[in-house]
Amino acid sequence: MGEGQVSTQELVAGRYRPLDVVQQEEGRTSWHGEDIEFGRPVLLTAAQLPPPPREGNARRTTARILRESEALALMCPGQVPAVLDVVEENDVVWTVTDPVPGTGLVGIIEHGPVNHLRAARLALAVLDVLEAAHRRGVTHGDLSPGQVYVQDDGGVVVTGFGLVATSPVPRVTAPAYASPEQARGESAGPAADQWALGAMLYALVEGRPPVRDRGTVEATLRAVDRLPLRPPANAGPLVPAITALLRHSPLERVPEPVVRDNLVRLLDEDQDDDPPEAWQPNFLAARLAARRAILTRWPVRRSVLLGAAALAVAASSVAVYAATDGDGTATASGPSPTRSRATPSADASSAAAPAPGTTATATKPPATPGKSPTRSTSPSTTPSRSPGASTKPPAGFTRYDAPEGFSIDLPKGFERVLDQRGSDGSYRVTFGADDDPRRLAVTYSKRLGTDPVAVWQELEAELKLEFADFRRVGDITTLTYQGYPGADMQWLATEDGVLSRTFGRGYIVGDGKGFSVRWTAPEADWDSAANQQALRDFLRSLRATPR
Repeated sequence: MGEGQVSTQELVAGRYRPLDVVQQEEGRTSWHGEDIEFGRPVLLTAAQLPPPPREGNARRTTARILRESEALALMCPGQVPAVLDVVEENDVVWTVTDPVPGTGLVGIIEHGPVNHLRAARLALAVLDVLEAAHRRGVTHGDLSPGQVYVQDDGGVVVTGFGLVATSPVPRVTAPAYASPEQARGESAGPAADQWALGAMLYALVEGRPPVRDRGTVEATLRAVDRLPLRPPANAGPLVPAITALLRHSPLERVPEPVVRDNLVRLLDEDQDDDPPEAWQPNFLAARLAARRAILTRWPVRRSVLLGAAALAVAASSVAVYAATDGDGTATASGPSPTRSRATPSADASSAAAPAPGTTATATKPPATPGKSPTRSTSPSTTPSRSPGASTKPPAGFTRYDAPEGFSIDLPKGFERVLDQRGSDGSYRVTFGADDDPRRLAVTYSKRLGTDPVAVWQELEAELKLEFADFRRVGDITTLTYQGYPGADMQWLATEDGVLSRTFGRGYIVGDGKGFSVRWTAPEADWDSAANQQALRDFLRSLRATPR
């Protein structure tokens, strides 16, 4: 019996009678129903059981649904319904809950695009539930409009916890809202819920999901994984948040505290323009005190607490061959940035001076922070290759050989504090020390396009969302680094109460692949000899190593 074949006269498990459809989407239908044994109203939701069917699979799914929904109903009273029963019949899972008041989000989307303010409020209300679940270690893994009900007072009820969760198979109940990693058959984590949240925001402002239904589950999942997303046309100030959540790599999606802060900021700035009928969920009290962090496309970076235990990560399958001459000999040429002292309230400039043993490349003239980035009008010079340029670390530094396939000189005491790898082969390695506020990140990414300036421009838009006092220092400058087109960007921002400056250099090696090095240090110490020496040595010593 499939969910589309049920008759209103046919009983589920000989006990539950579906009456009328509440909301419906591909792979999932919910009905107002009746429990004839106790004569009470219920909500019946039918979803196809994830394949392949295995002995005991239904029993485990049933136990997980009951366990996770019960725990979340206690944590989120009124936002997650109590599950009364779970029934599996003919590869369809029926979830029975108390009646859920409100309007199905499917119907809201079908009636056309909504105002970006209302969409932001809905996202915040859903985010309340997701954050509670993720704090408990629970991933929804199947989030879509079919599991969201909007109440008259502006709150939401989210159903469907436990059905798919961490099942190592693609979900099939709402493929248009599946994340790319799920579309590839990988298990779902919190980042999959972030993608689904972004997809629902997209659907609210556009009236359709970011990936249209392709007729079959398999075709829709292929489209989710392979097709580029068209930016939303009606999202207004929500565009950066939506596109940041809908990044193909789970490592690059903006984390939940950042999403919350920026949605709240958007609503605070637009409160005078609210329509009178707009409802206000109680989201202000739910702000998290977690450290601010942002994942970006090319640095693929999160702020980290230095000294935290390193996360285990498998070695990347992609060698850093781009930094070699083709025979395994590494080169590293390029400018070491220096600049006159700047503060956030003053115009700042960025100048570049050649590092020892390297050739100069084109740089931009000083520019006022906040102006649109422009390219260097002078052609950059291809540096001469110098295989022996970084044969010995300077005093106070040690050579670090990473298993991912690169080496770099590190200040003594620095070690890996965060390792992450994307499902597409991208990786990020962050270095730091317990007694040093500075940090270094080396990243490889595979979805950068062809223009290194455009990558930094995209990052700048996201940093402005993340940091209220973000200020770019000078222009984005173009250069040739290790024989490849690259670009540098510097910026100021307050992180954990400390005004810090970050220098980033990224370069494209072809086929959308590229690397970046980012060095962050307190602004007060940026011009110190030790800090500038460290930056120069990073740029000089980065090289590929045999794997």
